[in-house]
Amino acid sequence: MTTTIQAKAPDRDWLKTYYYLRFAVSAVWVALAFTAAQTMPALAGVMLVAYPAWDALANYLDASRTGGLVKNKSQMLNFVVSVVTAVAVAATLPHGMHAVLQIFGVWAVLSGLFQLITGVRRWKSYGAQWAMILSGAQSGLAGAHMLSKAADAAPVGIADIAPYAAFGAFYFLISAVSLTVSSARRRSKVAAT
Repeated sequence: MTTTIQAKAPDRDWLKTYYYLRFAVSAVWVALAFTAAQTMPALAGVMLVAYPAWDALANYLDASRTGGLVKNKSQMLNFVVSVVTAVAVAATLPHGMHAVLQIFGVWAVLSGLFQLITGVRRWKSYGAQWAMILSGAQSGLAGAHMLSKAADAAPVGIADIAPYAAFGAFYFLISAVSLTVSSARRRSKVAAT
């Protein structure tokens, strides 16, 4: 029994670290989106490309800790969709924010679906995945909202994507804290036996 718990510990530790890192990067992105990026279009453009690129890198790093992209199909699909999104956003920026918001909307729907699948798959091994599952589902709704805003004539900007990133940051933080609490409970049960 102890061997199984010790074998799982590095994976759990990685997942906690990963979730805290995803929270921190998203929180900084959101802060910049609501401040400096509002008056610096070049920064906003870099951030709009960097956000899905970071998601691709994060999925790659996470999958590499658990057998690679081939073993983790939902993360492989999320990686591919995020890379394509970063390239598409870079190519579409000169055509305006409505087109970029449309791309982000499609990406949010797809990446949310893949995140939901990853959360469900991980539930058996790690537990404490309810926030990731909820985040994936909410990502789909956020994507639909972005698509409807992109179809409207009202001006749009990076601030229309920032709430999506903020909710993602929140869910990553909740997931990290849930795993931290779950690990602490496990350790105390092992110590008590």
